[in-house]
Amino acid sequence: MPASPSTARAINDRLALRLLQQDGPLTATQLKTLTGLSRPTVADLVDRLQGAGLIHVVGETGADRRGPNARLYGIVADRALLAGLDVRTDSVAVVIADLLGATLAEATLPVGETEGDDAVERAVALLASTVRNAGSAPLHSVGIGAPGLIDPVTGELRDSSGLPAWHRSLVRALQERLPATVLVENETNLAAVAEHRVGAARDHDTFVLLWLGHGVGAAVMLDGKVRRGASGGAGELGFLPVPGTAGTPSAVNCDGGFHSLVGSAPLCELAARYGIVVTQQGQEPGAAVAVRAALAGEGDSEGFLGALADRIAVGAAAVASVLDPGLVLLSGEVGHAGGGALAARVAERLAAMSPLRTEVRAGLLGGTAVRRGALLAARDAAQEAIFAPQSSPSGV
Repeated sequence: MPASPSTARAINDRLALRLLQQDGPLTATQLKTLTGLSRPTVADLVDRLQGAGLIHVVGETGADRRGPNARLYGIVADRALLAGLDVRTDSVAVVIADLLGATLAEATLPVGETEGDDAVERAVALLASTVRNAGSAPLHSVGIGAPGLIDPVTGELRDSSGLPAWHRSLVRALQERLPATVLVENETNLAAVAEHRVGAARDHDTFVLLWLGHGVGAAVMLDGKVRRGASGGAGELGFLPVPGTAGTPSAVNCDGGFHSLVGSAPLCELAARYGIVVTQQGQEPGAAVAVRAALAGEGDSEGFLGALADRIAVGAAAVASVLDPGLVLLSGEVGHAGGGALAARVAERLAAMSPLRTEVRAGLLGGTAVRRGALLAARDAAQEAIFAPQSSPSGV
């Protein structure tokens, strides 16, 4: 059925706003070319979006061409604030951005093992103070990246063994207390979204991201969409049974799975066997410290990096044989520390193990990938709410 005039206007407005976010600032003539709309229609939507306070004139294309078509229009980025949270087992990192994704404020909170409910209150206070530091605009949407399973039906963080209980309490507290949209997603999935949109996988709609940090996880991106699985557990690669471990994992413990090969603790033990001494630096996984030391030439660096690549390739080969993604990204602190040098070693070993051609790259975003993905989720939510096609643009 044909859209009503009001719905058509809202759809056109959303299209123009997305173009301005992605490619702006733009002139009315450029909007006409990119949207395929008529000049009068573009003129109407520009007036409408200006009247709603969503766009404004940010400059002109040049002195030799005056008038409305020469004006450059851009998004009113400070109309609302977005928040991205990276919730780890021992810390919470917060970043606040405007509607165009420009960072306005950020902060990090270490969390002790025994803090419990106090950690929730401190994290809520951290978010509130960081929002205040970012400006006076209202907080519209919050994206949260957390370890564990996200229920694909309810969108809630599920209880998971081995993860602190305050994670779930924090998500619930933010959803109950904030006058904002609060979204929660598995941290590795958000890292994949960020790498796909602004990182190393911008040219691939199908790939698998391996997160290598304190633990191990994976995100599956197929045809531009994150695949979560029937229970939200797609990518729980730590439980993958693999050769080279002392046993097999259980339903409640990933010891004996792929985690026992590439988790930070076993990798630190591996590094020690090759003469690389790991000195813990803050909250960073010791394995990342070991990889950087090896790349700097400490100990039997080639032996360690080769053994590490062998271990990672075991999991990558299993993923490739089932999904044939064409691209595997090495992300997380360990993947970021290894960079292209580690990716090249894994690619060489994977090519020898699998008949399926699979490129291996290092992620570009490192430890910021989860926060970047959380911000992108918040930004998408804000777009859907502010520029919904069923109504004309309105206030936040």
